[in-house]
Amino acid sequence: MTSIAEPDLDRLTFRPVTSATWADFEALFTSRGAPRHCWCMVWRRTAEEARHHTGPDRKRQMHQRVTAGAPVGLLAYTGEAPVAWVSIAPRETHRNLGGSAAREDERIWSLACFYVPRRLRGRGMTRRLIAAAVEHARGAGATVVEAYPVDKDAPSCRFMGFVPVFAAAGFREVGRTGYRRHVMRLTLA
Repeated sequence: MTSIAEPDLDRLTFRPVTSATWADFEALFTSRGAPRHCWCMVWRRTAEEARHHTGPDRKRQMHQRVTAGAPVGLLAYTGEAPVAWVSIAPRETHRNLGGSAAREDERIWSLACFYVPRRLRGRGMTRRLIAAAVEHARGAGATVVEAYPVDKDAPSCRFMGFVPVFAAAGFREVGRTGYRRHVMRLTLA
């Protein structure tokens, strides 16, 4: 059996965050070093929700989306233990991330951020999360996956991933947004 301290990253499984997996999402996001202040709501929140921006407020906002059945992302597991997160959801469920307007025939899903615990970084986890997110979006009918990574030396927004990892996964740059973020797309067959 693989321990939590040294998970077998070649045996990861991925599950969407739903009411059934909420407790796992909550456990991961309240673990040491996790983004419990954010709850992956920064790019999702409405103007009204932005007025309520404490960690507990954002957790409640995310929980409301999950219990309503909205897609929000995937958890990576080793066995039954959640070990990482990737935000993947229809682009229209986010506020403006900076991508170009969708054509009428496009169904764009946004890959907005990751949480990989420090002990698992540098082991290819982001690459695995991207692949799982792309397959999940494809299975839900997406025709394009859009991401907003930064350069490796960026001082902020590093939770959105790095350009070279997305390029290696087949994404191509289509523009820039803000000071640091690139807009990269992968068209799905």
